[in-house]
Amino acid sequence: MRNLNFYRVMFSRFLFVFGVQVQAVIMGWQMYELTHDPLKLGLIGLAAALPALSMALFAGWIIDHFNPLRIYQGVVAISVGSVMIAWDAKDPNQLYLAAIMTGLVRSFASPAINSLVPRLVSREEIRKSSAFTSTAFQMANVIGPGIAGVLMGIRGYSLPYLFALSSLVLASLVLLTVEYQHAANSGPLQKIKSSRLDELLLGVRYVSKHPLLLSAMSLDMFAVLFGGVTALLPVYAAEVLMVGPQGLGWLRAAPAFGAICMGTFLIRRPIGSRAGTALLGSVLGFGLCILVFAVSKNYWLSLSVLAVSGALDSVSMVVRGAIVQLCSPENMRGRIAAVNSIFIGSSNEIGEFESGVSAKILGTVPSVLFGGAMTLLTVGIVFWKAKTLRSLDLRQLSDKTHGETI
Repeated sequence: MRNLNFYRVMFSRFLFVFGVQVQAVIMGWQMYELTHDPLKLGLIGLAAALPALSMALFAGWIIDHFNPLRIYQGVVAISVGSVMIAWDAKDPNQLYLAAIMTGLVRSFASPAINSLVPRLVSREEIRKSSAFTSTAFQMANVIGPGIAGVLMGIRGYSLPYLFALSSLVLASLVLLTVEYQHAANSGPLQKIKSSRLDELLLGVRYVSKHPLLLSAMSLDMFAVLFGGVTALLPVYAAEVLMVGPQGLGWLRAAPAFGAICMGTFLIRRPIGSRAGTALLGSVLGFGLCILVFAVSKNYWLSLSVLAVSGALDSVSMVVRGAIVQLCSPENMRGRIAAVNSIFIGSSNEIGEFESGVSAKILGTVPSVLFGGAMTLLTVGIVFWKAKTLRSLDLRQLSDKTHGETI
């Protein structure tokens, strides 16, 4: 792809996610030093998750009615304010406020990007752009926490916060160079006299009646809901693999490393005619990796299967991202992307809660085995029920004219 504006947006997104990840690591350590209470760490996550999920539909509506580039610029600016609040926090409430601001940012950021990117690239380029977007996101997820940890060891909070702030400011400046003329949505949507609630729920209704969107989002949601092991990695590092906090850091980074490798490959070799098979196969492989990880007592084997699981999850992310962008009407991209972010957010946040509850009831290893088995069951059900997804061909989908509005 030779699209300078797209690459500028992606570079800005990398800087934005990098800054947010650096801030998240520092805030967690700050909170623990202030309170020495693990529950407070969980409350930071909750403080960010609640506004992210509760505001998502409204964020989608806003993005569909206004310029997504300007909204994304505002999102980055709010992130700068969040860093400034957390930088010299002396009280947990300051960190909670910063986390709430981060949650609000999350509710707008992903829908804004998903609405903006298809307006910058052609339909034929969406498969590549989806892989590129996923890879940039995963690279920031790997590099950000690693650099935050190193810098905290050198100079405490000040230096990593300076990096986070600089990254976000630079992201804002890069966005100013993007050339984009926003065309207001037109069509039947603006002629229908419906209530504000009806307009907010249009994305939900559209997804619920679209077999391809619904099956792809549901498959990913339930796979991550049951198969995610992030919440239990500290237990595995301490009690199963006996590798301590340093080993835990590598376990946390392994899935994102695998995702980067796969994403880089998919940029060069986009998934096309067998996209449905690739999606179902990747989630099946993800579930098998979780089963192997559950019973492994060898650190290197565990590290390897987590990396493979991240690579397979990257396939799922890329295909799902392409489906969302290709199947979304122009005047509903924001709301459909918001529904997608709710699916993703629900699976991540509730999945961690599910992991903790099942580990409490079943034990750590049996709970991960249960999650892997449920992931395989989910694949079987979707394969049986979702014929449209099984036969998905992204090349044919991208060739269809899709300029309609709802």
